[in-house]
Amino acid sequence: MRLSLWHLMGASLLTGCVGYAPPADLTGLTGEQIVARMGPPETRRQVDGGTRLEFPRGPYGTQTWFVYLDGAGRAVRAEQVLDEANFVQILPGMDEGEVRARLGRPGEVQGLARERGSVWSYRYDNPFCRWFQVEITQDHKVRSAGYGEPPECQRRDRIPFLF
Repeated sequence: MRLSLWHLMGASLLTGCVGYAPPADLTGLTGEQIVARMGPPETRRQVDGGTRLEFPRGPYGTQTWFVYLDGAGRAVRAEQVLDEANFVQILPGMDEGEVRARLGRPGEVQGLARERGSVWSYRYDNPFCRWFQVEITQDHKVRSAGYGEPPECQRRDRIPFLF
């Protein structure tokens, strides 16, 4: 069987990223077992009669995994939340706590001039060089949200990927 360069590169990329995700067979594992495999979570939240562990991961923080534990402290599911399905649900007027609950910790936070608030930036896995940004007002509400180009994509000396 012949494998193309794309198959070979794709396989090595996927293998390299396995460590960022929770174990595939996590159902039934205790919270302690999840933490032993993934390290300490950035945040623990009480949700729907259980607990959610939040793990920002990946190069440049391109993944954030939420692992849900039931009331007995056993894992029931995990999801990678930095994706466009979650981004479209970030709307003007939303409280910053709701943004954190949906997307987790931002990868970068930049203050706006004249104390007008801040911009939260989330890198995520995508075929383009872009990130999702949320503008937060002084009163901790979403003013706007959309896609931008991260600084590493604006460098003149960057070497383009040849795929």
